[in-house]
Amino acid sequence: MTGYTPPKVWTWDQANGGQFANINRPIAGATQEKALPVGKHPFQLYSLATPNGVKVTVMLEELLAAGHTGAEYDAWLIKIGDGDQFGSGFVEVNPNSKIPALMDRSGAAPVRVFESGSILLHLAEKFGAFIPTDPAGRAECLNWLFWQMGSAPYLGGGFGHFYAYAPEKFEYPINRFAMETKRQLDVLDRQLAEHDYIAGAEYSIADMAIWAWYGQLVLGRQYGAAEFLDVASYKNVVEWAGRIDARPAVLRGRMVNRAFGEPEMQLHERHDAGDFDTQTQDKIAT
Repeated sequence: MTGYTPPKVWTWDQANGGQFANINRPIAGATQEKALPVGKHPFQLYSLATPNGVKVTVMLEELLAAGHTGAEYDAWLIKIGDGDQFGSGFVEVNPNSKIPALMDRSGAAPVRVFESGSILLHLAEKFGAFIPTDPAGRAECLNWLFWQMGSAPYLGGGFGHFYAYAPEKFEYPINRFAMETKRQLDVLDRQLAEHDYIAGAEYSIADMAIWAWYGQLVLGRQYGAAEFLDVASYKNVVEWAGRIDARPAVLRGRMVNRAFGEPEMQLHERHDAGDFDTQTQDKIAT
């Protein structure tokens, strides 16, 4: 314990921001004039392959795999480490300066959609796909979608930050957020003990949203924390995560806007279905 006593009025000290100090600040708005590119497809996605970004690219790839050709999209890489999210064009699409952000240009006038859960719901309703049509099923799907939106800050902003990214390791916050993360995994494990998918018998946007965070966590892709959290003990979550992971559209969704990891898994930008075969970083490099 440091014996820290909060001041009467908090002031920002950028030096205390840890790994992401260069992009964190207590004010909103643009820091630079920078227009966003626009491609040829109905949907223009501006993102990075974080869990929140992966949710949306998985959904778009699943829609295309299901035959919804109107879901064609251009995916533009937003390098959050470079501050691209503070460009004026991006802030116009998402005033909160967080990825992902989507411009739906399929109608008479462009529609901006931000927050990953909102984007999933927008696309599901637009195409009538991956969301139940009966009232009870729809409500259950949305229950779990919004559960994820409310829970992920504890996993990413809480546990992930203090366990993996904070400049120093402190026992109290790591214990606090590890406890909450494990409680959330137990919630999922109990639900999946009785259902094939999160919201029932059918694969839905609830699975896409939750898998991007908790599925990848139990598959060992988040924070190097699988052993620490004993994820193998959540057997139903692990089995479900493996089934989702095996879907071809999920693999493609993981690749889009990825700028880290194995070169063969990095498709920085996606403008055509053929890009998966020709534009990954391993192929560009050779």
